[in-house]
Amino acid sequence: MLVQKEAPQVKRKQIPSSQHSPPMASATAPPRPLHLRSPSSLSRSSLAISTRAVLPRSFPSLRTCVAPLSRRRPLSVRCNSGLSPELKSTLDKVVTSNKVVLFMKGTKDFPQCGFSHTVVQILKSLNVPFETLDVLSNEALRQGLKEYSSWPTFPQLYIDGEFFGGCDITVDAYKSGELQELLEKTMLS
Repeated sequence: MLVQKEAPQVKRKQIPSSQHSPPMASATAPPRPLHLRSPSSLSRSSLAISTRAVLPRSFPSLRTCVAPLSRRRPLSVRCNSGLSPELKSTLDKVVTSNKVVLFMKGTKDFPQCGFSHTVVQILKSLNVPFETLDVLSNEALRQGLKEYSSWPTFPQLYIDGEFFGGCDITVDAYKSGELQELLEKTMLS
């Protein structure tokens, strides 16, 4: 007969309410644990960066910013951080050729994060035509945009060629009416 022992109970220290950290903003999500795969489960194909995913055909240079890993090279991970002159030029063209551009995780029809979904819903509710680019499909694009805008997170909203802000700023501007006014002026110009 098998006897199971109970796991020892862990006592949690009670923190007085005066020592609690200030509440986080409602749009800030708590950090999630990283789920890393063991090195033995990594392969060349899982490390290769896709450059053909959901990018507008009118901006082919975004597709080629990161070359896939060569099969002849030893297994390695490349991280192209920073903003290359080619990427900066391409981003300038994207941002200035559209009145409203949203760099987001996923697409406007299938957002891949709650913050991106929120901004998409705001823009749709205002009946504003806007373009989106999926930053998850291209690591060089994602890293370069952080430097381009001096903003570390996504989504990133550009209006009339200028960086407007991320999710929190967009939500606040929407609630105050500032976003609607700016978009009306932009669409009329």
